[in-house]
Amino acid sequence: MPRRGLILQTRTHWLLLGLALLCSLVLFLYLLECAPQTDGNASLPGVVGENYGREYYQALLQEQEEHYQTRATSLKRQIAQLKQELQEMSEKMRSLQERKNVGANGIGYQGNKEQAPSDLLEFLHSQIDKAEVSTGAKLPSEYGVIPFESFTLMKVFQLEMGLTRHPEEKPVRKDKRDELVEVIEAGLEVINNPDEDDEQEDEDGPLGEKLIFNENDFIEGYYRTERDKGTQYELFFKKADLMEYRHVTLFRPFGPLMKVKSEMIDISRSIINIIVPLAERTEAFVQFMQNFRDVCIHQDKRIHLTVVYFGKEGLSKVKSILESVTSESNFHNYTLVSLNEEFNRGRGLNVGARAWDKGEVLMFFCDVDIYFSAEFLNSCRLNAEPGKKVFYPVVFSLYNPAIVYASQDVPPPVEQQLVHKKDSGFWRDFGFGMTCQYRSDFLTVVGGAQTSCIAQASWISAVRH
Repeated sequence: MPRRGLILQTRTHWLLLGLALLCSLVLFLYLLECAPQTDGNASLPGVVGENYGREYYQALLQEQEEHYQTRATSLKRQIAQLKQELQEMSEKMRSLQERKNVGANGIGYQGNKEQAPSDLLEFLHSQIDKAEVSTGAKLPSEYGVIPFESFTLMKVFQLEMGLTRHPEEKPVRKDKRDELVEVIEAGLEVINNPDEDDEQEDEDGPLGEKLIFNENDFIEGYYRTERDKGTQYELFFKKADLMEYRHVTLFRPFGPLMKVKSEMIDISRSIINIIVPLAERTEAFVQFMQNFRDVCIHQDKRIHLTVVYFGKEGLSKVKSILESVTSESNFHNYTLVSLNEEFNRGRGLNVGARAWDKGEVLMFFCDVDIYFSAEFLNSCRLNAEPGKKVFYPVVFSLYNPAIVYASQDVPPPVEQQLVHKKDSGFWRDFGFGMTCQYRSDFLTVVGGAQTSCIAQASWISAVRH
């Protein structure tokens, strides 16, 4: 009995010792896991001298994750569309083979012309053929034009604001974001992998390598939807060190995106004749010439100014303003036409257009209270085409600054007032006074003959004070 009790006591001692060691190990691991962490607002690894908190890196990771998720979603969608197109092509080949076999057996095929095409691709192409993307349409008036809405990588400029929407905003709905991302990626695919029938030449980079465009080369785009046919997209891409633009037209006939055309546009030698009818408003003309000097003389440098002045009062001041600009900026590309008549805008535009005697030229009919940028001038060149397209920019009309900034002692400078906010103005989509068109098109319309121009209107271009 003593020996058996000694053995039991020894085993109990070793068991307790093992349990103590196990508890010590568990406690050690617990202390390692529960060690105090760095405060969320303390500095984390980053740029030397900067103090970034945990929230900054979490936001950065979330932004990258959303970007890659959007990219992955777009790629999955494209893969699904390619699979669908492959299946459709297989069905088309099988259908053609069946028709061939039926014809060989002497059985005729009769189709109903009133029914939609049985083949999906033929139907989609028929939608493109019927849309205004490829052919013009006769409209009862200018109000029958379907306007475009423009977009960039970050914002959409929308005409239909309603009570809750804003004149410019980031796409809130996920389907709209995915749509625009898909369109831009489809445009890049067309440019980087052109077909043989594309109207563009192979262009090499400065080191002889093939130019590859990416989403950062996307300049602007605009789209509109014909409710019974589909959505048209016009995309413009440009490398920072090149003057040529790549223009891609896509169409979604309520189905997969389909390419309409791809071309390269060189606007480096395109001159714009800005025609301004004017009477008395000399103070507004001073402000207009300040913007003209900054944008047209110092930046664009491919502009001719035609001022058609009505009456005698204020004419001498207008002449002195033009002479002052000439002496300061060495600018001589302007024409001043004086008419001793009552002001008539249409008459002024007609006289200004006919005053140009150097052949075909792109004209911009402009009022004296319009503020525009160098980017707008390029949009004017890109979206007007002789005998085919006339560009009607939709201007953003600012409210009276005395009312908008009534809470301030002095309204802010004009440059700070030029913002697209719901409280500062609205899109004047009912006005067609501003237009970019070629001289031959305008003279054809004025002369009363029929013209083939398509009203290719409308997106952010200029701001009316």
